[in-house]
Amino acid sequence: MSTKLVTKTNSRLKGEIIIPADKSISHRAVMFSSLAKGISRIENFSKGADCLSTLGVFKSLGVNAEFKDEKTLIINSKNGIISPKNGLDCGNSGTTMRLMSGILAGQNFNSVLTGDESLSKRPMGRVIKPLELMGAKITSNEGRAPLNIFGQELMGIDYVSELASAQVKSCVLLAGLHANGTTSFTEPHLSRNHTELMLEYLGAKIPNFSAISESKTIIEKSELTPKTITVAGDISSAAFFIVAGLIVPNSEIILKNVGLNPTRTGILEVVKNMGADIEILDKKIVSNELVGDLKIKYSELKGCTIEGNIIPRLIDELPVIAVLATQARGTTIIKDAQDLRNKESDRIKAVVCELKKLGANIEETLDGFIIEGKTKLKGGVEVETYHDHRLAMSLYVAGLICEKPISINGFEWVNISFPEFEKIFESCM
Repeated sequence: MSTKLVTKTNSRLKGEIIIPADKSISHRAVMFSSLAKGISRIENFSKGADCLSTLGVFKSLGVNAEFKDEKTLIINSKNGIISPKNGLDCGNSGTTMRLMSGILAGQNFNSVLTGDESLSKRPMGRVIKPLELMGAKITSNEGRAPLNIFGQELMGIDYVSELASAQVKSCVLLAGLHANGTTSFTEPHLSRNHTELMLEYLGAKIPNFSAISESKTIIEKSELTPKTITVAGDISSAAFFIVAGLIVPNSEIILKNVGLNPTRTGILEVVKNMGADIEILDKKIVSNELVGDLKIKYSELKGCTIEGNIIPRLIDELPVIAVLATQARGTTIIKDAQDLRNKESDRIKAVVCELKKLGANIEETLDGFIIEGKTKLKGGVEVETYHDHRLAMSLYVAGLICEKPISINGFEWVNISFPEFEKIFESCM
C-alpha cells in the first residue's frame, strides 16, 4: 500500500488542462465495438484499470484488440465473441461485471464473471433479477460474484426499476439487443444515457429515440455497425479540477474537451447554484455526445441542498462535492444518495469519517450527509481510501487547502480510473 503526502499549495491553479477520456464511454466503446462484427476504431480510449479490465474480458472472448498509438484502439470482431476458456476477470470494475452480465446472458455459451475482493462484495442482484425475468440462468454467491452465466435464448420484457441506475439499465438494454421481441426499461429518474446514445450511433433499433422520455427506453433485437468512436473527456475526472479551481484561492483554469452529456452535468448545475464562476466554451457534438471546454475561477460559495432527480446525474461526484461544501458558507445537505453505500466503499460513511479527521463539520445521514461551512481544514493526519479511487482523489483535493500536510494511505487506488491524476494536477500548480 502506497502513502501519498499532500501539502497545501502555495500557488494558484492556472493553465489549460486536457481531461482524460471518459471511462463510462470507453467501457461501452469496447463492448459495443466488440459486438459489431467488423473493424472499429476507438479514439481517446481511457487506459484506467477498469477500462483495461473490460478490454481484457473481450480479448478472452476472442476479440482482437490492438493499440495503434497511445490512445487509439482498433477492435477486430469479424467473427463475433466466442466461448471463453477461463473465467472472465472484471478486476475492480462494477461497470464491467454488470454490463457484461447483460451481454453474456443471451449468448450460446456459458461463462463466469469474477472480480477482486472489493468487487466481489458489491451487489449484483439488481442485474440478476431482470435478466432472470428475460429467461437468463445465473447462479451467484448470494447475489454477489462470481456470477455463473448459462447462455440462454432471451425474451424481451418491460422492466420497471425502483432504482435510477445506468448500469442496470445498460445491462437490460444489452440483453434486449439479443433478445426476441422488444425490451423496455423504465426508471424513476433519467440516469446517464451513454448506452442509448452509442447504441443509436451504431445503428441499434431504439424506437422514437429522438423523443425518448426521461424515464423509459425501448430497444429491439439489433445488429450493430462498426464505426469510429471518439471518446469525450470524463466529467467525473474533471470534477476534481472543477472543485480545486473553485476552492484554491486565485485559481483560473480551462478544462478542455469535457463531456457535457446532460445526464452527467449535475455537478455544473450544483456549483453554479452555489455561486461558482464557471463558463462553458466551444460546445459541439462528437460521436453522438455533447462536449465543450470549461473555464473555472476561484469563487466565494454558499451552501445548498442537493436531492431528488439530480442525484443520478452526479452520484460519482458527491465525495468531491462534499469537499467543496466544506468551503461554502452555510449548510449543504445531500440526500437521496443512499446508493453511495453500494460503491467501491460505503462512500457516505467513508467521506464523513475521513473529512472529520481533517476538521470538517460534517455529519452522516441515512442517505447522505450534512455539511456546515465555511471551515478551515486543519490536516496534519493520516486518512484512508478504503480501496476507493474517488475517495483518494477527493482527499487529495482537500489536502491542497489543509493547513498542515496530510498522508493518504492506499493512494494507488487512483490508478483504477485516473492514472494521470497527480501528474496533471502538478502541471497546473
